[in-house]
Amino acid sequence: PTRCGAGHQTREVFESDARTVERTEMSGKTGDAQIGAWVTALCAKKPTPGGGAAAAVAAAIGAASGAMAAIYTTRKKDEESGVAGEARALAAALDAAAARCIVLADEDETAYAAIQASWKDESLSAEDKAKIEATALNVPVSLLKLCHEQSSAVANFLPRCNPNITSDAKVCIHLLAGAGRAAYQTVLVNQPKEEVKTELKPLLL
Repeated sequence: PTRCGAGHQTREVFESDARTVERTEMSGKTGDAQIGAWVTALCAKKPTPGGGAAAAVAAAIGAASGAMAAIYTTRKKDEESGVAGEARALAAALDAAAARCIVLADEDETAYAAIQASWKDESLSAEDKAKIEATALNVPVSLLKLCHEQSSAVANFLPRCNPNITSDAKVCIHLLAGAGRAAYQTVLVNQPKEEVKTELKPLLL
């Protein structure tokens, strides 16, 4: 990936390279992979990357699309109306959210690896296993909350968004909504307590 230029210095931008699509192996962090190689790795008969990471990457792309829509709402007329300041703040928040989603994709992989290892490690205490399970659950919970927060922010901004690019803002909303629902499925796999499900269900869009 490369990083965006002016106004988008923290957002990861994935550029597809046809030469990488046929690659079957991927190493390193999600943020270091080109999108073609990452998708190929997701297709493989391997435990990671998996659905949890897929949800996080979808959320990252959604947040990035929203950041673009926001930063394009900084025209002269937006400066004069005062909307530009709001737009820049939203773009920065979405930039950070996109970067956080990429980190969550890697955290999902790490957490699942720890879960797998715990199944075979008889030396682990019940308390140790509970901590590993809690960490694994926290990843999709965090992603779902992020998706809800950022999609709500973009939906609120939509009436003031540059009308020439509202479709990109709507792409953001829909991708974040879908990623949040996908994250909830990973939550359920981790068998959360009923109070966790009760807390999260209202966040589904």
